[in-house]
Amino acid sequence: MEPAARACLESDPALARIIRVVGPLALEPRRRSPCESLVQAIIHQQLSGRAAATILGRFREQVGGGRFPGPERILATPVERLRAAGLSGAKAAYIQAVARAAAEGTLPTLRACARLEDEEIIAALTAVKGIGRWTAEMFLIFNLGRPDVLPVLDLGVRRGFQVAHGRRQLPAPRALAQHGQRWAPHRSLATLYLWQAANDPARFAS
Repeated sequence: MEPAARACLESDPALARIIRVVGPLALEPRRRSPCESLVQAIIHQQLSGRAAATILGRFREQVGGGRFPGPERILATPVERLRAAGLSGAKAAYIQAVARAAAEGTLPTLRACARLEDEEIIAALTAVKGIGRWTAEMFLIFNLGRPDVLPVLDLGVRRGFQVAHGRRQLPAPRALAQHGQRWAPHRSLATLYLWQAANDPARFAS
């Protein structure tokens, strides 16, 4: 973690305690194509990691011949084959919508994303059927490595804040957003630490 980021986050005593326990974390952007990143995100929605990995493997085999298929290949694949990989009807439709946006040029490329602000990217992604704000924020954090994203609707982030501050109730998204302003411009790192607290609350009990 960069010294400036650590100093900023540790100015919040509750977050400083988590940082001391967890140690340094860093953003590690995957830099996949937006189409691939979003399709994988859709496949993972509401599934365990193992179940999603199984379906993703079938998707690669049945649609891409072992590799991740491009948008044109996805669009040329009958819905029945997408369903045979284990996708629900809704997820198959969402994946086709992402592929269509990529093929038509309305889904921003990685190069285009480099020129866009976070909210501009969120607006472009959420215009695609099946992509909500949470998915767009995960794209910003994990695929692009954007440093100042705080997904206040994420249950894990809210739970982590609750653990860090020893509160009985989850914070309201608006209250979390307001508190999180003190972590700017390093709110993505704060998010990573809050997830750590949510995943193992006993470790951070005061």
